[in-house]
Amino acid sequence: MREFGLPALYEVPSDGNLTDLIRRNAVQHPDVAVLARKVAGVWTDVTATQFLAEVRAAAKGLIAAGIEPGDRVALMSRTRFEWVQLDFAIWSAGAVTVPVYETSSAEQMQWILGDSGAVAAIVESEGHAAAVESVRLGLPALRNVWQIDKGCVDELTASGAEITDETIDLRASTAKADDPATIVYTSGTTGRPKGCVLTHRSFFAECGNAVERLKPLFRTGECSVLLFLPTAHVFGRLVEVAAVMAPIRLGCVPDIKNLPEELASFRPTLILGVPRVFEKIYNSARAKAQADGKGKIFDRASQTAIAYSRALSTPQGPSFGLKLRHKIFDWLVYSKLRAVLGGRGEYAISGGAPLGERLGHFFRGIGFTVLEGYGLTESCAATAFNPWDRQKIGTVGQPLPGSVVRIADDGEVLLHGEHLFQGYWNNEEATAEALADGWFHTGDIGTLDEDGYLAITGRKKEILVTAGGKNIAPAVIEDRIRGNALVAECMVVGDGRPFVGALITLDDEFLARWATDHDKPPNSTAATLRLDPELLAEVQLAVDDGNAAVSKAESVRKFRILTTQFTEEAGHITPSMKLKRNVVAKDFADEIEAIYQG
Repeated sequence: MREFGLPALYEVPSDGNLTDLIRRNAVQHPDVAVLARKVAGVWTDVTATQFLAEVRAAAKGLIAAGIEPGDRVALMSRTRFEWVQLDFAIWSAGAVTVPVYETSSAEQMQWILGDSGAVAAIVESEGHAAAVESVRLGLPALRNVWQIDKGCVDELTASGAEITDETIDLRASTAKADDPATIVYTSGTTGRPKGCVLTHRSFFAECGNAVERLKPLFRTGECSVLLFLPTAHVFGRLVEVAAVMAPIRLGCVPDIKNLPEELASFRPTLILGVPRVFEKIYNSARAKAQADGKGKIFDRASQTAIAYSRALSTPQGPSFGLKLRHKIFDWLVYSKLRAVLGGRGEYAISGGAPLGERLGHFFRGIGFTVLEGYGLTESCAATAFNPWDRQKIGTVGQPLPGSVVRIADDGEVLLHGEHLFQGYWNNEEATAEALADGWFHTGDIGTLDEDGYLAITGRKKEILVTAGGKNIAPAVIEDRIRGNALVAECMVVGDGRPFVGALITLDDEFLARWATDHDKPPNSTAATLRLDPELLAEVQLAVDDGNAAVSKAESVRKFRILTTQFTEEAGHITPSMKLKRNVVAKDFADEIEAIYQG
């Protein structure tokens, strides 16, 4: 199939904007907990009425400070309650939010604030404020800098006390559906980040259709979601707006360091994450079982869950014997794993990278279905996802209702729909290249099956061509290799080379466990173990698993274990964890050469 689309399930209001959602919630669900925030370590509910009042109070402060309709206001913070509050406050003042990753360098910050023409910045910490100050001379438009950790919400609330309700009502209704809501800068894997202009219409079409199609996951008063993705990333913003639109109870945590504890205390019914989160959950559970002497039981339970899930996709379903084994392991293993995930959840949505069939079947088999999706910043996050009632594991699902996916003659995935971005800010040339006749050219290679389910096989710009002329899509094999607990990152190489190789970094946490289990010297590291025969054999198993997904000509023949990690600070990965292949290739050129020596 070359093209597939679905009718819209949600009609975008032509004269509204995203602030309508919080006003509607206060009228229709005044006492419903739409958010929750940590107070003295305890989750405290925030009702729809309370949230609206707090947003309006902060918005009045922005107006008092001189923020005008259409002004860009930068927001740089970890994921926290104040992000959501201030995001809606910026919109309520008629302005446009420009998210900045809290890990961004001063140089990156200067580019985003300068390119967007931001007149104000709200940052989280003293370090962020100092970084802004260090580049402020190069930001002539920037007038105000507020800091969340210094109480800027209270400061804005106090300074806006004289602004009337009539003024805020007028400002909040200024923007229309086709006006910009936010400028989200891409990760910049191959150059300077480009600012994607996403309108209020984009978010309405995206979130309205997603919530409607996934209705059982968004039941008001019953469902809840814990947001731990970066809110500077468009996927995190999708979670924020969709939760408010439904509305369902939304909680925010700044990172995943204490994710098990946060899940246990918040007990969400829905989780949205990236494959690495679900890989960590699986690998940690397996490592714990092995440490407790129950590794064989866990592995048999894992095999049973995968077999059970696969059987669910067949006409005859699971056999009696498989059902019996599944029931036993549900009591012994699966129920405990669901408890680690909070105990109430049945569904998760995964995006950002391929999850892989093995993990997809494993989680469905334990009673926690991970619905895989696909999207880009330019498509306001998800442009395809697996429906809750018609999941096809191994695909990224059907198009968002109200949109169309087309496969071009060269295999590129093209998109059409109301959810698409308006264009790149201050970059007409890039906009013209990406948007043609209403179709967005994603740069991804994919296929559509007979039911309109999309599978992504790689990136056009990342295709490697070996010396023998074989085209290689790195993502397929890299994702499989990364599924091994020991592997942190993997980058396939081989452009213009006689065969395919790989650079591999090791996960420090699981390497330490492996070293202890295999009687290696205390404090062993990747640097001390990279030539260890047992470790090489273990990594080879991961490579063999990756090779099983591709032809012999595409398989990795040799690999090198690196002694360091790919880090954002070194410029190897983007804040959204995408590899900057050109930077990695340059910094590890000697390691790549070593693969092909002899």
